[in-house]
Amino acid sequence: MTNLNLSSGFTSGVTTKGIKISILAFEVANTIVKGANLVQSLSKENIRHLKEVVLPSEGVQNLISRDMDELLRIAAADKREELKVFSGEVVRFGNRCKDPQWHNLDRYFEKLGSELTLEKQLKDEAETIMKQLMSLVQYTAELYHELHALDRFEQDYRRKLQEEDNSTAAQRGDSLSILRAELKSQKKHVRSLKKKSLWSKILEEVMEKLVDVVHFLHLEIHEAFGSAGGEKPVKDSVNSHKKLGSAGLALHYANIITQIDTLVSRSSSVPPNTRDSLYQGLPPTIKSALRFRLQSFQIKEELTVTQIKAEMEKTLQWLVPIATNTTKAHHGFGWVGEWANTGSEVNHKPAGQTGLLRIETLHHADKEKTEVYILDLVVWLHHLVTQARPCNGGIRSPVKSPIRSPNQKMVQLSTQKPASPMLTVEDQEMLRDVSKRKNTPGISKSQEFDTAKTRLSKHHRLSKSSSHSPTIETKKGPFPIRRLSSVPFINFYIDRMKALDVIDRVDTL
Repeated sequence: MTNLNLSSGFTSGVTTKGIKISILAFEVANTIVKGANLVQSLSKENIRHLKEVVLPSEGVQNLISRDMDELLRIAAADKREELKVFSGEVVRFGNRCKDPQWHNLDRYFEKLGSELTLEKQLKDEAETIMKQLMSLVQYTAELYHELHALDRFEQDYRRKLQEEDNSTAAQRGDSLSILRAELKSQKKHVRSLKKKSLWSKILEEVMEKLVDVVHFLHLEIHEAFGSAGGEKPVKDSVNSHKKLGSAGLALHYANIITQIDTLVSRSSSVPPNTRDSLYQGLPPTIKSALRFRLQSFQIKEELTVTQIKAEMEKTLQWLVPIATNTTKAHHGFGWVGEWANTGSEVNHKPAGQTGLLRIETLHHADKEKTEVYILDLVVWLHHLVTQARPCNGGIRSPVKSPIRSPNQKMVQLSTQKPASPMLTVEDQEMLRDVSKRKNTPGISKSQEFDTAKTRLSKHHRLSKSSSHSPTIETKKGPFPIRRLSSVPFINFYIDRMKALDVIDRVDTL
């Protein structure tokens, strides 16, 4: 491997024996884009942006660590992990070469750590290499899209051939000739792109360039971070706390944060199923702590909806971007052609705006710290929805959705036309549903109504829909009546907070 050297281009005086890349071009292009992103992220401008903007940011400091040395070790380890993925793909391509000198490159890459002297000439040559490779990637991306277009042309042509029996000879000749001409032109365009792209290049020639890029990246990472991110210190720091990424929870917690942000933005009209979805998705530790926090949560003075939102925004303004980054990171390079849409942006990003860094996501976030902020937001959200409800239609509506069993007051209200303007939209929908209600199976109309009156003589009860709970049987009457187990009967003689907890379903968490 000592005679690996750089050349000015892909052609030289000696003909290289090897295989054409052909269909492998799209995988090679995918790898090249990964390498280009890594090279750009290690530029002086982007390393300065990492140290001066990203690491001191509120989200990184609150969720990961306030120790800058530890943060640098984590960032360096992430870059070495990216390099490991990139070099692993280069090794795989090398093993496909005919020339045995490109086989088993992993053993060569393991020794690169001992050569840590970065020469200016190597840096300049590496930049030239990346420009050459990215130029080929652009043509390969265009080829990728044009091959799809060619496939559509061929399908249209075959379809027209099948339909020729249903048209006249003149029409058949015109339409087929037009499609045939378009298909011929598209095939010619595809052949031209194959010659300009990675498709027609020799794999061994590209391998020489990729090996030099791997060598350059080893030196760049060392220059940017020094010895930070060595295996031992990183291993200790990563395992000292339970991280969301290693626990496989980063994306789930990101979705919870996004849901909370959505509910805050539409607090005046929150559908019950949306809140149910949020509560059901909360981690067990947050569910168990939520009930106690709601009871012990005290506000010095009654806050308005705007004031509550302002309190929540103090956390959401830095937490939501991290959740959004986490979601984006989970969709990166999911399929081999994604580079065809994103690769063209690599050479046009200004300094400090490279691809997402893992440290800007929830991957390294401390699990306990993140749960503390989520729990605080859920408690505030409960009070926000409670405070916003009276503003919706003028009165508080404890009923989330239409009821299935009538009571005296509802039957009386259902005869009033039109509905009182003071009623909320939810209440009016409930009244309409009562007038169209279905009978309870197993008993007569009179028995059902008498049973309802007997129940209502003790308490004035309201019920709400619970579409996610199993049914239970109540055997207090002469006939067993099936009823949804979590349909709460609210006694408004108890304290106000408990009543609101029942309404918002947090009493069962």
